[in-house]
Amino acid sequence: MTQPHVVIVGGGFAGLQCAIELAPFKDIRITLLDRNNYQQFQPLLYQVATSILSPSNAAFALRDILRDHSNIDVQMDEAVSIDLAKRSVTTSSGRTHSGDFLVLATGSHVNFYNTPGAEQHSLPLYTLRDAEALRSNILKALEQADLNSASETDGQLNFVVVGGGPTGVELAGTLSDTLQQMLKNEFRHAAQLQPQIHLVEMGPAVLAMFSSASQKYAAAALQKHGVQLHLGISVTTVTPDGVSLSDGSQITARTVIWAAGVKAATPAIQPEPQRLHDGRIAVESNLTIPGFSTVYALGDIANALDSAGKPLPQLAAVAKQAGKHCAINILAALNRKPTTPFAYSDRGIVAMIGRNAAVTELGSQHHELVGPFAFAAWLAIHALLLTITRARMEAIIEWAWQYFTGEHPGQLIDR
Repeated sequence: MTQPHVVIVGGGFAGLQCAIELAPFKDIRITLLDRNNYQQFQPLLYQVATSILSPSNAAFALRDILRDHSNIDVQMDEAVSIDLAKRSVTTSSGRTHSGDFLVLATGSHVNFYNTPGAEQHSLPLYTLRDAEALRSNILKALEQADLNSASETDGQLNFVVVGGGPTGVELAGTLSDTLQQMLKNEFRHAAQLQPQIHLVEMGPAVLAMFSSASQKYAAAALQKHGVQLHLGISVTTVTPDGVSLSDGSQITARTVIWAAGVKAATPAIQPEPQRLHDGRIAVESNLTIPGFSTVYALGDIANALDSAGKPLPQLAAVAKQAGKHCAINILAALNRKPTTPFAYSDRGIVAMIGRNAAVTELGSQHHELVGPFAFAAWLAIHALLLTITRARMEAIIEWAWQYFTGEHPGQLIDR
C-alpha cells in the first residue's frame, strides 16, 4: 500500500491545525502550501498596526512550527487552480500537487463591496502586510504633524475606520489610546493637536454579533476613549481627502481604514462548487465539498453550519476546531471508519475596546463580562490561541510592558 498523501492548501488557523493534528502519524505524507512562509494571527494585526506588538509577535514561521515533523513538506507557493476530481492543486511556480485527500483552507480577503474609491484610497487590515503598511501610515502622519504642527489643518490626524465589527472596534479604540499617548509623551511639537477617530458602521450598533448590553457598553466605551461614532450610516465614496457618507455628510481624513468585511479567498476551482454571496463554499456536515468525499473546505472559505442550520462565523476558534476535526475525519477514512459531523464548541466571543475596556461573552451561553475583568480575559484568551509557547510568552511581556510603561516598541516606519 502506498503512503497516503494529504495536500493542504493554506497555512492559516484551519490548515495549520489540520497539519499539526496529522503530524504524529508518520505513515501519512503531508504537503502544506501557502503563499507566505508564516502563519499570521489575524486577531492581533491591529496591535501591529498600532505599534503595540512587533510583526514577529503576530506571525510565526511555518517551517519553525513544523520542523520536528519529517513527514510534512512545507512549500511557499501560491495556489492558482484547483481540480476537485483529481484532488490536485496547481501553483504559481507551475507545480501540481495531487493527494489522496485535499484540504482547502485559503482564508479570506478584504471585501470593498464595490464602494467607489475604497480599493484605491483606503487601507485594509486583513494581512500582516496590511498591518505593517497601516502602522507606517499612522507613524508618518504623526511625524508630519510634529514637523508641521502649526499648520495642521487638513485632516492629517483624522482617521476614519469603516466597519463596526470586532476588527473595527478594536482598532478604533486602540488607535485613539495610542495617538493620545504618543502625542503626549513623544511628539512634543504636536502635543496640542487633537486627533479625531471616526468609526462608521452601517448597522444600528457596533459589534453586531454581541448582545445588546455588550453593544451599549462598547459604544459608550469607544466614546469615552475619544472615538466618534456614526451608526446607521454607510460610506458611499472614499477619496484621498476622506469619505462621503450616506446621510450626505463628509469626513475629512488622510487615512481611511477598511474593516467592513471579508470574502472567501480561493483560486479557480473546477468544477465550480456551490457558493454563498460572500464566496464561501457550501460543505457537508463533515466539512467535505458535496460530491467529493475526500476534499475538505475549512475556515473562512467554508459555509459550515451550526446545530440550528446557521452559518458559523469566520473566527479563529471555528477555523482551529475545523482543522482538528478534518484531521480526525481523514484518519477515520484511512482506517475505513465513517466520518463524523463537525460540531463547533462555542466558547464565547471577545472584543478589546481600549485600555481596561473590553467585552467578553463566555461559554456557549455567552455570559457577559465587561470592563477591566473582560480586558484581562481578552488577554488570556488570545495568549492561549497563539500557536507556539514562545509567542505566548513574548506577547504577554509586550502587553505588560506597554500597559505599565506606555511605550510602543513596534513604532518603526517600514521604508
